[in-house]
Amino acid sequence: MHDSITPSHHRVLAQSGAGNWMFLLEAARDIRTTGALAPSGRALAHALTEPVRAQAGRRLNVLEAGAGTGSVTRSLIPQLPAGSRLDIVEANPRFTDRLRHLVRTHPGLSGQPGQARVHHAYVEELDTGQRYDAIISGLPFANFDPHQVEAIMGRYLELLRPGGLLTYFAYRGTRQARTLLSLASRAQARRQRASEEVLADYQRHYATGRSAVWANLPPAHVWQLQRPAERGPGASPTSAGAVVAG
Repeated sequence: MHDSITPSHHRVLAQSGAGNWMFLLEAARDIRTTGALAPSGRALAHALTEPVRAQAGRRLNVLEAGAGTGSVTRSLIPQLPAGSRLDIVEANPRFTDRLRHLVRTHPGLSGQPGQARVHHAYVEELDTGQRYDAIISGLPFANFDPHQVEAIMGRYLELLRPGGLLTYFAYRGTRQARTLLSLASRAQARRQRASEEVLADYQRHYATGRSAVWANLPPAHVWQLQRPAERGPGASPTSAGAVVAG
């Protein structure tokens, strides 16, 4: 109903539309680091933010990496439990400026200065002095070489608290599509396979679930990984949770 749409809601919707155009321009400038031609859709944002909903009811430290123009951030902010902290890290300076504007003006952060902080940095270099209950990654792993993927995933595990949850996504059929369209050289195809193998190793050790998001362009898989909880003396080791194929 139109009566329920406040000026604050109008402002958020306008920011979202402008962000789509900015994302497209940045993708045209550098598709390798942007990773897509459009921001994450609502369904993908909902799937990525599942660890926050799963831990509702207590204060959380949350990290969003590779936030882009803030499509997932806008979905995330209203889900934060009271008193939570949100750190947002983005390497693209134009996206960083937009994210800082989003944090300043989002109605969900009104009257809560300092609850959300935006960092212009690579996540491998991020040092906030915090450990996180949830990390939401929007980084385009398919575009990175295996050494970068290993560095990022290793850093995520360092930044998670024991028992903390990580989500990230991968577009379905990316490598196959690039091969069919001859957009990738053999060397690029080998690089992507090697990067996928790094991710697969982390999935084998830490994955607790996987879901398919068909209502996204393009469709995606969302993976959830968990840093093992610290075991007390005499506790027996347990395996990572079972992976649920989507």
